[in-house]
Amino acid sequence: MKYNSKLKENNITNHEGAKAYAITPELELYTAVVTTSLDDSFYERGGERVNRIVELIGKVQPMFVAQLAVYTRTVMNLRSVPLLLLVELARRHNGDDLVSRAVEKTVNRADEIMELLMCYQWRNPNPDSVKKLGHLSRQIQVGLQKAFNKFDEYQFAKYDRDNLKVRLRDALFVVHPKAKNEDQQAIFDKIANRQLETPYTWETELSALGQSKFLTDDMRNDAFRQKWKELIHSCRLGYMALLRNLRNILNAGVAYNDISVVTERISDAQQVAKSKQLPFRFLSAYREIEGIQSLYTKTVMDSLEKAVRHSSANVEGFDENTRVLIAADVSGSMNNPISRNSTIKYYDIGLLLAMLMQSRCKSVISGIFGDSWKPVNVPSNNILMATEKLRQFMNEVGFSTNGHLAIDWLIEHNTVVDKVMMFTDMQMWDSYYGDASLEASWNRYKQIAPDAKLYLFDLVGYGLAPLRIVKPDVYLIAGWSDRIFDILSAVDKGEDALSVIKQIKI
Repeated sequence: MKYNSKLKENNITNHEGAKAYAITPELELYTAVVTTSLDDSFYERGGERVNRIVELIGKVQPMFVAQLAVYTRTVMNLRSVPLLLLVELARRHNGDDLVSRAVEKTVNRADEIMELLMCYQWRNPNPDSVKKLGHLSRQIQVGLQKAFNKFDEYQFAKYDRDNLKVRLRDALFVVHPKAKNEDQQAIFDKIANRQLETPYTWETELSALGQSKFLTDDMRNDAFRQKWKELIHSCRLGYMALLRNLRNILNAGVAYNDISVVTERISDAQQVAKSKQLPFRFLSAYREIEGIQSLYTKTVMDSLEKAVRHSSANVEGFDENTRVLIAADVSGSMNNPISRNSTIKYYDIGLLLAMLMQSRCKSVISGIFGDSWKPVNVPSNNILMATEKLRQFMNEVGFSTNGHLAIDWLIEHNTVVDKVMMFTDMQMWDSYYGDASLEASWNRYKQIAPDAKLYLFDLVGYGLAPLRIVKPDVYLIAGWSDRIFDILSAVDKGEDALSVIKQIKI
């Protein structure tokens, strides 16, 4: 497929007022959903993103929406936006069981049952009804009935909270799931009667300890040290919880043999794959502990480096014969946090994904761009450290989005590469108010490197491209997960992002 290849005129501009190109509704919907936490971005408020997603859903086939919901949840490991896709799909599609099948495949955690119902209530307000969910979509109900059969008592109890607008008991009465056996019916009865056994979790254990009284601070510190030791060796601390509590574990002063259990688990390839962590989670954990004065901080940082290297294991096809230029956008519009409560910014994701890519390349030039383009030599074996080093050079390149300068540098140095990888929000322009553009520079570069391919990794999803996305020269890939490299591999086999999504079985 050639996207927009028949356009004869183009009067579209991006958020900086520079020439841009529209992309197909399917491609725009894909880029919008895999780059959102449903919070505000630099150019687009959260509500605007939701409205654009909803509008795009009405322009594509229902099957694609269903496949995209499953893809964003099970492959890209996003949680909120797949539920929005399901709710909007249910509002538009009926007549078969597509919605219920998509719901069953998308809901993979017990709390997502309540989250989906809350999303439905949000998108289908009924102020005249006492029962806010009294008109629940039949297909969402059927899908959630099947989803109820996925979970055991512990999984339900873990998310049975009183502070939710839709509680687990509410969901049970609205959905009316059918138990698959007597044991499950007993669990459903416990949910109805609010008799689920309180689960043993690290949160409940630490909360109980925190409410205890101690005679001295030393006694309190020793109690927390022993509790962390117990949690570490019990393996009841989930992988993500382990990442989030590395600072607390180091500050608790546990012994080396306890730390070694932590680091072995963090750096284990199977544990990393099973955890399905987005790469920036490792960067966030790395930053949390790098300032801690502990004998074991370096050991834990090394384990995070090993863990994030496993995230790049799915990058294929980059041997010593594949010449690559990697360019990361550090412009001002990339300086926004990815969500309201996150310290990770869009440029962090770009830098990290760029360094993940570099770690798999043998012949590579890496750098950053803003007002100017700056090649930066960083080692490939320490991905997180390399990400932090690149970040230190940000002030040297300024805060515009002159991505064309990376291509101009290749032309100026007569350097032929096979692949150009740009990690960006796609809002390219010439801040010097000339006629320069990524499109013009790429067309000139193709004169000296006719076989080169340009890969634009869209990290924000505004829905416009700085040049036409036309195979086999220019490709658009979006998302924050290391799974984007699976799409990169598919591209090299003659496919594209949309074809990968359309292979999802519903």
